[in-house]
Amino acid sequence: MIFHNESKEAVLSEFAVDSSKGLNTQQIEERKAKFGENKLKEKKKKTTLQRFMDQFKDVMILILIGAAIVSFTVVCLERNWGELFEPLLIVLIVILNAIMGVVQESKAEKALEALQNMSAPHARVIRNGEEMIIDAAELVPGDIIKLEAGDFIPADARLLESTSLKCEESALTGESVPSEKDANAQVDKKAPLGDRSNMVFSGCSVTYGTALAVVTATGMDTEMGRIANLLSGESEVQTPLQKKLANLGKYLGFVALAACAIIFIVGVLNDIPVLEIFMTAVSLAVSAIPEGLPAIVTIVLSIGVQRMVKRNALIRRLPAVETLGSASIICSDKTGTLTQNRMTLVKAFLDKAEDTVDITDNNNEDVKKLLMYGTLCCDGSVVFTEGKEQHLGDPTETAIVYAAHKNGMPKEELNSSYPRLGGIPFDSDRKLMSTINSIDGKLVVIVKGAFDMMAERCIEGDLDKARIITEAMSEKALRVLAVGYKVIDEIPAELTSEDLENGLTFMGLVGMIDPPREEAKAAVATCRQAGIKPVMITGDHVVTASAIARELGILLDGDMAITGAELDAMTDRELDEQVEKISVYARVSPENKIRIVKAWQRKGQVVSMTGDGVNDAPALKAADIGCAMGITGTDVAKGAADMTLTDDNFATIVEAVKEGRGIYANIKKVVSFLLGTNIGEVVAVFIAMLLWHRSPLLSMQLLWINLVTDSLPAIALGMEPVEKDVMNRKPKPKNEGIFANGLGIRIILQGILFGVLTLIAYFIGDSLTGNEAVAQTMAFMTLSLSQILQAFNMRSDRSLFKIGFFTNKNLNLAVLASLALVCLVLFTPVQVAFGLVYLPAKLYLVCVGLIFVPTILMEICKAVGLIKPEK
Repeated sequence: MIFHNESKEAVLSEFAVDSSKGLNTQQIEERKAKFGENKLKEKKKKTTLQRFMDQFKDVMILILIGAAIVSFTVVCLERNWGELFEPLLIVLIVILNAIMGVVQESKAEKALEALQNMSAPHARVIRNGEEMIIDAAELVPGDIIKLEAGDFIPADARLLESTSLKCEESALTGESVPSEKDANAQVDKKAPLGDRSNMVFSGCSVTYGTALAVVTATGMDTEMGRIANLLSGESEVQTPLQKKLANLGKYLGFVALAACAIIFIVGVLNDIPVLEIFMTAVSLAVSAIPEGLPAIVTIVLSIGVQRMVKRNALIRRLPAVETLGSASIICSDKTGTLTQNRMTLVKAFLDKAEDTVDITDNNNEDVKKLLMYGTLCCDGSVVFTEGKEQHLGDPTETAIVYAAHKNGMPKEELNSSYPRLGGIPFDSDRKLMSTINSIDGKLVVIVKGAFDMMAERCIEGDLDKARIITEAMSEKALRVLAVGYKVIDEIPAELTSEDLENGLTFMGLVGMIDPPREEAKAAVATCRQAGIKPVMITGDHVVTASAIARELGILLDGDMAITGAELDAMTDRELDEQVEKISVYARVSPENKIRIVKAWQRKGQVVSMTGDGVNDAPALKAADIGCAMGITGTDVAKGAADMTLTDDNFATIVEAVKEGRGIYANIKKVVSFLLGTNIGEVVAVFIAMLLWHRSPLLSMQLLWINLVTDSLPAIALGMEPVEKDVMNRKPKPKNEGIFANGLGIRIILQGILFGVLTLIAYFIGDSLTGNEAVAQTMAFMTLSLSQILQAFNMRSDRSLFKIGFFTNKNLNLAVLASLALVCLVLFTPVQVAFGLVYLPAKLYLVCVGLIFVPTILMEICKAVGLIKPEK
């Protein structure tokens, strides 16, 4: 049964209940057994142990574990316990990496818990002919519930009776103004959620009036429950960086295994002892795997998170930093995100005037009188606490009250000077509210409400002109209220609409809107400059949404604005054909939002979804990056999002995108730097084994280079400032690899260069001394120090002479620390544990000469244009 499309009697019959008596005990027990508790299901969470074990699914980590096992086995077979340091070091690195992964992962899922916390704890219900208060969890379909202003709604329900009922549903529908409800309303079968005026929904609240309703859905069957189902159904999306690094790990793993197989075959063919071949294979595996890469990328992202916190963006998942930088589509909620989420009076029209006037803080006396009369006929108020304003009551009323306050007429003073003596409250049938005030010794009836209802009750005023102005303001998405009045001789014994709200003099109109944020327009312009398309997705009406979108620059000439109903009528194929032309979606459901996000994702776009309501949560989770509002945002939205804007400012997204792009560029520098090192090590070990059947570097030496001497400069590279022109570039395509635009070839060439220089150093040491330890020491010194200096080259594609050799202070300190660590194992007794020895002075000079070769070659390539800055 579609409850909003059925009569009250039909719904009561469906649930076999009398509205005056409620359910009996037997019915309650039967329905509890059938429908269960009125609660949302919890999602099973991973234990800490499961999270820890998940860290070992990475191919790179599995290869390292295999290398450690092989190394440990060789040590045991040879009973050479002095070599035990090597496998223990590898295991220690793997465990530390896993611990860091667990620590940095997002905390337990918060979205469903937040949804549960939003559920009403108690409900007023009629059962067995008696009214009682019970736990909301005890409700069942068919229960008769009572509601009044201030109540949380405990379940979805069909209204049976309502008096001036208004419900706050912005978290569910996105509308900034409370929805008017009417138990007798005839609602279309296909009406969207926000238009079902004869229904109330779980998790929302009553702001005005009273009601009697029959529960139609509980727990996971409610609209809130459907959102919970959508959340649990949406799997976590891997970010582009995660996918690229995962693929990189697999490729490196295959390379390492293939190289090990070749080395094993070569070793067997040359009668090298099997255990020695295994130890060489361990060295090769260690050289191929950038052990520090996952940890260093995590640290670089953490640094980015700290930067973004200073810019009012709080990151929930570390890789989301990079994803936002790659965003090509930003789907944004309107209410509270692009707008201020506060109705503001912007226009006034006085009877007999030619046109509207803007509301300022110094309007003329006639406009002030209109504002004064409007304020006297309002129940809402604006209070100021420590200089901060707080709007209490209906937003349309507080907009009028605040406009009067700005014009030097605080409501408290007006009420004191012109006291209210009686009145008739607003109801959705009349769409009017009336008060009787004593003004300058006269009894004045003030009426405010919808112009159409007011016009038929006025006997004075240019109503034709007012109707034209009303339509013009409505076309600009303004909410229009009319104000009229009349003077009476005495207060009637019984206050009725027929007596008070007839024979009125039309006074004027006021127009209000939830205005765009001042910063949002500039932010939208910057997004377009950066190649990012902004899309508005809202639960509000299409006219209102289009007007705001056009003012902000989101809806351009030729763009489309459609409703959720129109979207529902489209197939996925039709949506895919039209999605690039649609800039505004209005009156949408949670399912609509997910469809929109996924339509863009099918186009290969990286989609960011911003929002603040419960209704945004599923799409926030489905998007490549979800971005919630921190002040007005619900806990549900924050829990489902990857990032929260602590200042609720759309403009903060622009800064977040800028930081994300800068961080991604820095991560590319880090990956390039570390992989250049690893390729150099693989080349050196592999070629040496083919030529001389021995490794120029021990696995311990390789680990020291990879984890100790390279890690500090890599982290410092990740702290490079964001380049100034980063927002003039187009977003990276979703399928663009991290090694696109020739970066992969450059890394391979740099790696080959490092490998060749290492082999030259090893060959010279071996030729001149015949001592393998000397040759390995020269190879270690050349490879480690040349790579440390390479960090300066990796800072930018521009020449070091243009950006300055030592302008990155963090890198300067990191290089000094890495130099100290290399010197520690080269020139102190620690060298014994690493199989290193002291060298003759002339061999140190040879190493120094080889160390500077990469820096000189890179500067030549930059000078002749072989390496160009990214555009």
